[in-house]
This record gives sequence, structure tokens and C-alpha cells, in this order.
Amino acid sequence: MLREVTATRYITPLREGGSLPGLVEADDLGTYVMKFTGAGQGRKTLVAEVVCGELARRLGLRIPELVRMELDPVIGLSEPDQEVQELLKASGGLNLGMDFLPGSIGFDPLAYEVSAEEAGRIVWFDAVVNNVDRSWRNPNLLVWHGDLWLIDHGATMIWQHNWPGARASAAKPYNASDHVLAPFAPDIAAAAARLAPLVTEELLTEVTAEVPEEWLADEPEFDSADALRRAYVEPLLERAATIHERVVLGPPTADRPSQAPGWLTGRGVR
Repeated sequence: MLREVTATRYITPLREGGSLPGLVEADDLGTYVMKFTGAGQGRKTLVAEVVCGELARRLGLRIPELVRMELDPVIGLSEPDQEVQELLKASGGLNLGMDFLPGSIGFDPLAYEVSAEEAGRIVWFDAVVNNVDRSWRNPNLLVWHGDLWLIDHGATMIWQHNWPGARASAAKPYNASDHVLAPFAPDIAAAAARLAPLVTEELLTEVTAEVPEEWLADEPEFDSADALRRAYVEPLLERAATIHERVVLGPPTADRPSQAPGWLTGRGVR
């Protein structure tokens, strides 16, 4: 189960994120990026962070530690920014923390080489969870101690926003044309051969069990948190088995160079 900590000091907002995450200190003396239940995207964003983040970790991808983070709204009383103060007030109780990686830098495809094998693993994983937010515009990758770390999985599993259409939505292909790692000739077939057998019903049941029960309450189509957890397991299990056959690397977009392998001055050619 995710460790639980308590926020003790709000340091600063991180305005790069659409949900206005914040940098906080906790009672374990750690520093975390905190994501709030009171943010506009709601608790489903946090569910996606936990399910996808913990799945990625179990598949051997690098994910900063996720923790359950208790927040007392009184922590925001001295915050001068009205928007931040309102967010903290609306987020009392259990929120999500992600370990802060000090000294990490945002991934730049022009400055950092990625092997076809590693690119394939990340693109395949993003295809499984239908991550639409790891593009060249917003990589959501950090470089820390020379390694790639995956962050920000709130914009995944879009089917959770329309459960009656979840199975049809989950069956759709994954368009990786704008994926930030598309230029590095991702070996998606090799990634699928290695990782797909690991994505079992047992593994996904373990991962969804990490989601706090209160974030799963009151979902209209489900009579229990366990039934909702099962609804997360089924599409991920199906996609993991076959999505590598439906990953699309299309033609260049109009507002950047071609994403085909090799557009980075030959860097992506293998």
C-alpha cells in the first residue's frame, strides 16, 4: 500500500501543471509535488495517477514514489494567492503526493539520446493507458541522474469519464504521431513481447487496490469500490494484450518537423 504522510508546509505552486499542483513538505521531512482532490479535474485525475504510475513501476519504468498525503486546510490560511488558498481549502483530507526529484530537468529530445528499446517501452506503456499527454509539446518526462523518469499520468484512461462507452473507447488504436519519443524509432514490438505477459489480472488487481476507497465512492454506475476497481482492470488487460498492433506513427504535423525516425538530424535512425 502507498505510504501515508501529512503535509506540514505549503512551499509554492507549480504553475506548469493545469491542475495547479504544489510543492510541499511533509512530516517525514520529504518534499513532494502534491496533487489536490479539489482541483478542477477532480479525483479521477488522482485515480489515474495511482493506477498508471503504480502499473508503470511494476513494469520496471522509473516513477517517483507516490504517497497518500493528508492535508489540513488550515495550511492555506497564510497563502497570499487567492486561487491557491481556495484550492487548499477545497482539498482537505486525502490527496496525492509525488516524490520531488531535486535537480531534475525537463526532457529535451534535442539534448538527450533515448535507445529504441527504452523508447519502445515507454510508448507501449502510454499506448496501454492511452496517455494523450506525453507529446513533444508537453513531454512529462524528467531527466534525473542521467535517467528518464515518467511523471503526470492524469490525462490517461479517458474511458473512465464515460463508463458505458469504456469498452469501445478502450478498443481504439493509439496515435503516437506526436509522442515525444516517436523520433527515436521506438521498438514497440519488443516492448510488447517483454511487458505484455507481465500485465495480468492479478497485477492489475494489485495496482487498483492502491487507489484510496474514498476516491472511488459515489460513482453512479457502480455499487461498490471493488466493482469500480474491476472496471479499471478490464480495459487495461485487453489493451496490454494487443495494443502494439494498433499503435499509429503517422505523417508529420503542420506545426513541427516530421516525427518519423530520423528527424532529429539522424539521431532517431537505428
